[in-house]
Amino acid sequence: MSFLKSLLVGTAAFALLPMAALADPALIFDLGGKFDKSFNEAAYMGAERWKAETGGSYKELEMQSEAQREQALRRLAETGANPIVMTGFAFAEVLKKVGPDYPDTKFAIIDAEVDLPNVQSIVFAEPEGSYLAGVLAAMASKSGTVGFIGGMDVPLIHKFECGYVQGVKAQNPDAKVIINYTGTTPAAWNDPVKGGELVKAQKSQGADVIYAAAGGTGIGVLQTAADESILSIGVDSNQNHLHPGKVLTSMVKRVDNSVFDAFTAGADLEPGLKVMDLASDGVALAMDENNQPLITPEMQAAVDKASAAIKAGEIKPHDYMTDNTCPVQ
Repeated sequence: MSFLKSLLVGTAAFALLPMAALADPALIFDLGGKFDKSFNEAAYMGAERWKAETGGSYKELEMQSEAQREQALRRLAETGANPIVMTGFAFAEVLKKVGPDYPDTKFAIIDAEVDLPNVQSIVFAEPEGSYLAGVLAAMASKSGTVGFIGGMDVPLIHKFECGYVQGVKAQNPDAKVIINYTGTTPAAWNDPVKGGELVKAQKSQGADVIYAAAGGTGIGVLQTAADESILSIGVDSNQNHLHPGKVLTSMVKRVDNSVFDAFTAGADLEPGLKVMDLASDGVALAMDENNQPLITPEMQAAVDKASAAIKAGEIKPHDYMTDNTCPVQ
């Protein structure tokens, strides 16, 4: 029986790609899969860039259910993978349990804080990037009403929501922001049909720009917004190209850089908290040929001004994780 087959005995649901040397780094994708055109795919692109630039190889694993988290993490640790990078806050509790059992293995978790001596916790300043998206949305809106569609109703996504609302209101205090979430279970990350239904509901209430922070569900948001002739804002990866001229911008989280850096560090990965913000190019608005016709010089100037003020500490987008309220709503 081959090495790969032996790993898969009793776990046929795992999509585990071929393994190489035991010292290879590893990447575990959250539910929604590596080709979600959003968060997971950004992580995948970082791993692929590392592979292309170094000639190295890595292990990767796609889960099919919540129940597989611990088993997936333990199996990769047992193969000697180092470091092991996890995408998504939902790995936090499992990592707290598994991490101490493998003290010589370095772990990196994206979007959560886990205080262990062999863990690097990578978090992003989503409110900063979302604030800029809100400024742009308020300026692009003709109706004065914009929307936000989140995936799973969890504190992390409220970080996007609050920053976005704050940016909208800073640009237009009279603007209305309609807010919906797709659901309260992990299935909310991969329900493009529901995302499309929420777009139509928000449009009926006057929204003409809608920001999606919903993983794979966001693909349905962007598609339906394009079909309904209103603007959308993508998230995590640059999604401008999915509907050129109809996606106002994308609030990019440089998850790819985080994975690339962790793989590059290898077994020397530094434990502790790593914050990816505007100042470190951890978050940004995507501007390219696909949305260039939508961005006026006035819009670009407003975004540049707000970005500089955030970096200088003159504007402080609200962080829902430190205070579970959205004070500007």
